[in-house]
Amino acid sequence: MSSDPIRVVLVDDQQLVRAGFRMVIDSQPDLTVVGEAGDGAAAVELLRRTPADVVLMDVRMPGTDGIAATEQVTALPEPPRVVVLTTFDLDEYVVAAIGAGASGFLLKDAPPEEMLAAVRTVHAGDSVIAASSTRRLLQHVAPILRGSGGAGTTQADPGALAELTPREREVLVQMAYGATNTEIAGQLFVSEATVKTHVGRVLAKTGSRDRVQAVVLAYRTGLVAPADLLRDAPA
Repeated sequence: MSSDPIRVVLVDDQQLVRAGFRMVIDSQPDLTVVGEAGDGAAAVELLRRTPADVVLMDVRMPGTDGIAATEQVTALPEPPRVVVLTTFDLDEYVVAAIGAGASGFLLKDAPPEEMLAAVRTVHAGDSVIAASSTRRLLQHVAPILRGSGGAGTTQADPGALAELTPREREVLVQMAYGATNTEIAGQLFVSEATVKTHVGRVLAKTGSRDRVQAVVLAYRTGLVAPADLLRDAPA
């Protein structure tokens, strides 16, 4: 493959953490670190002048934290995708960051191969929520996303889903359960290629950048309720 490497920016107030991430990322031929920042404000300034594809963004930093920085970064004219870094997989900071526009989260102590996979996955347009914690995360975030107040928690008008066909709504519901394209294909008895087409249409019609933002919309509009996860979600 002759495509350009995926450009990554590292944002963390601990220089040692950034150095470790840089070493792992720069060891890969298809990835390259194009910048580092020690706080959110510096990250926003860096990204205004440095084209990047993916940002690994620490949530807790002095000054401008990862949530505020994510909101500003994703509002840039050509925004990179943001993966928030956290030490807790069920963390309200992560919920707020996803509401602010992040495409997923990654535990800071995740194995190197998981971090590399996350960068590649989010660059390809898919969400980054570890399969092992998807159900627990969604059960945790759904009530918050449907609540009022706080960063990224406003409810959305159900009319935002008006253009979806019945089958596209079914696909979005399965996405909200944390199902992969393969699992959705099995649930709906269609090919994986057909699912990919439906997912693309869901994203386009709802104005969602990626799967995570579409899932956020599904909860905010009430299309999926937290109780549904316990009753219907795939194992």
